[in-house]
Amino acid sequence: MGDAYPLENVKSLLKNFYAQQQLPSPNGGYLILLAIRIGEKGAAMAFFECSSSSLRYQMEIPKATRTERKKVRESMDSGEDPDCPRHGPGFRLVRAGKDLVCTSCMVAFARA
Repeated sequence: MGDAYPLENVKSLLKNFYAQQQLPSPNGGYLILLAIRIGEKGAAMAFFECSSSSLRYQMEIPKATRTERKKVRESMDSGEDPDCPRHGPGFRLVRAGKDLVCTSCMVAFARA
């Protein structure tokens, strides 16, 4: 997405992102989500625009942990439709190719 600046304090921003809360911009205002691209090896990259300065920012969304993948597999083995371990109930994982992916964060959590 062109020249996007990397965001700092990613850990707290991710917490707000998963909770569907507004993300504060480094320049004041808040960040508007423009796009999320599936990255390599299960991670994703989110692109934002600042509401006050129109500068663009990017933030890596880390790939699924072993614990998250295990939770999804257990849910599948019990016959349930798995939810995103990060977003919680109501955010179902969907099939994207051979993977089960969250449509809100585009992270692959299991093989379908």
